[in-house]
Amino acid sequence: MRFLHTMVRVKDLELSLDFYCHKLGLVESHRMVSEAGRFTLVYLYAPGDVNAKEYLSPLLELTYNWDTEDYTGGTVFGHLAFEVDDIYATCERLIEQEVVINRPPRDGYMAFIKSPDGISIELLQKGAKLEPSEPWVSMQNVGSW
Repeated sequence: MRFLHTMVRVKDLELSLDFYCHKLGLVESHRMVSEAGRFTLVYLYAPGDVNAKEYLSPLLELTYNWDTEDYTGGTVFGHLAFEVDDIYATCERLIEQEVVINRPPRDGYMAFIKSPDGISIELLQKGAKLEPSEPWVSMQNVGSW
């Protein structure tokens, strides 16, 4: 058995691609457009997943149904998780791009953000925790994650 991908439905494909690619840093692997089915599938990978282009690494599938509807996450799906080289630099870059840090990395290890469609995304520091520092230590949680 091999893990292939995680699928999330998105209401606005361009807004979601801006978030996942330009702000979070994922890369588009490929896409499939179905005129008959009235949907577009876009597959993304993390830059550190070197085998993604050969479909050997897990992908994130964004499913955009052209006849959009409101989606709810329910309680079954938890979150996506990505390892980052520097959690403080990553969160600072996201804040500069107006992404809300719902759970700041006060511990130098873990933070949470949300996609435009409300998908929780956990960011984890690669390797050892960073030394706790400001402004992160004093930053409060915002909303839910």
